[in-house]
Amino acid sequence: MGSLNNGGKKFVRRNERLKAGSDISIGGALDILRSNLNAKDERPTTPLGHGDPSPFSCFRTTHVADDALSNAVKSAKFNSYAPVGGILPARRAVAEYLSRDLPYTLSADDVCLTSGCRQAIEVIISVLSYPGANILIPKPGYPHYDACASSNNLEIRHFDLIPERAWEIDLEAVEDLADENTVAIVVINPGNPCGNVYSYEHLKKVAETAKRLGIPVIADEVYGHLTFGSNPFVPMGVFGSTVPVFTLGSISKRWLVPGWRLGWLVITDPKGYLKEAEVVGSIKQYLNMSNNPASVIQGAIPQILENTEEDFFENTICLLRQALDICAEEIKEIACITLLQKPEGSMFVMVKLDTSLLEDISDDMDFCIKLAREEKVIILPGIVLGLKNWLRITFSIDPPSLKDAMERIKSFCQRHAKPQSLKLDGRLTSEGYVPGSNLQSLEFHESSELRVKSKTFES
Repeated sequence: MGSLNNGGKKFVRRNERLKAGSDISIGGALDILRSNLNAKDERPTTPLGHGDPSPFSCFRTTHVADDALSNAVKSAKFNSYAPVGGILPARRAVAEYLSRDLPYTLSADDVCLTSGCRQAIEVIISVLSYPGANILIPKPGYPHYDACASSNNLEIRHFDLIPERAWEIDLEAVEDLADENTVAIVVINPGNPCGNVYSYEHLKKVAETAKRLGIPVIADEVYGHLTFGSNPFVPMGVFGSTVPVFTLGSISKRWLVPGWRLGWLVITDPKGYLKEAEVVGSIKQYLNMSNNPASVIQGAIPQILENTEEDFFENTICLLRQALDICAEEIKEIACITLLQKPEGSMFVMVKLDTSLLEDISDDMDFCIKLAREEKVIILPGIVLGLKNWLRITFSIDPPSLKDAMERIKSFCQRHAKPQSLKLDGRLTSEGYVPGSNLQSLEFHESSELRVKSKTFES
């Protein structure tokens, strides 16, 4: 059999940037965690590591979406290749859907359809990249931006989201990071992974900052309208007259169909800055070299967007709020993790991990690997999202499974806790922990005289 070399010279060298992108991906981290599951453990694996609620029956999509897809298939009108950017009725439907929340009307020409929001990210990052350029990306954030920037040799400059201020953007840091080679700032709202929902006032400041810096905003709104707190969802496109906006979205989350892979990249630019810079033409040129979303999904989009009733959305929000409440209450009883800000949107909570309260747990990745191995619960280590020793927990699963998973996490943390770090409700028995505490971050210290029978607590 011939050897794949030529006198010691390799025929093929792989693109190392692709490996770097995979190493920082959510999928790569989840693969590592799944490989550590104990096959002998007969309990079901509970996936709290990614935002896909569709396997759970309570998060079933609307019958309107089912009927729309069925009708598109039966019509036999959508079996051909779709034009670059998407078929006209589908693009028009997306423009009308997004225009409901804007002070101006988008047209079908402002819309390009993509294979999910991930492809929209890939398209815009590729189009904006050039040698020596940089991009501003939030930390923590969605790592696909980092992966795409890295594969395009685009310098990544991270700005912080501030947990004590409901994960608002550190705008002073943004101004310090940007220079003449900055191509854009990424804003994810509602937030992944933090569940933040930015106020109108904060987004206005973001737009004004971007205008001063002379850079467009990439607005990732894949979780748009999935909000259940005090702040309503405000699309970044509202400020399109202040600064050009690339709006990225999809039907994946709001309609609970991530596998249908229908997303969009929309230009919100009433003053025409992006057309003048020929960016719109570059997007279409890139799409000429890429894949289109399936024609049959495009055919279903007008009916899905136009006919879905508010009851469906309200039911989803109710389920998410119920699941979040379960998650937040259970977290209160786990000493080593702290929820600083209760989410107001999306499907995730970010919690801080205190490894000093645990034995034989070195960091967030070690925590998640051992949790998967011992309890068959998968959550995402924060290091993948840019924050070491934080954890992202998905709560978009059915409530009984979520409660069971949180109990397993609690048991894991108790098992690995150092003796002085148990969170109690004021009582300790010879068997150890007594559940029921609603106190956060308490420490207790053994009395030298009474040992286990007597404790003094400090908050």
